[in-house]
Amino acid sequence: MKARGASEEEVNQTIAEGERFPAKHGRHGFRLKFQREVRWRGKHFNGKQIEAYVVVENGATIVITVIVKYLTEVQP
Repeated sequence: MKARGASEEEVNQTIAEGERFPAKHGRHGFRLKFQREVRWRGKHFNGKQIEAYVVVENGATIVITVIVKYLTEVQP
C-alpha cells in the first residue's frame, strides 16, 4: 500500500466512500478518486485513483491489494 503511494487513511476512505464493484474469487473492489495535487516519484499529478480489493471473513474486512493510478501529469 505505502510502496504504491496510498496511505492507510486513503484506503479506509476508499472502502467507506468509494464505488463498490465485484471482483474475482468472491472478493469486492472499491474505487475512489482523490482530486488534489500529488507528487509521486519526482513527478506532479492532478490526483490519483485508488482501488482496494477486499475479502470479508468472519465479519472482518481484509484488504488483499491496493492499486494506485496517478492522473494527468502536470508539467512544472
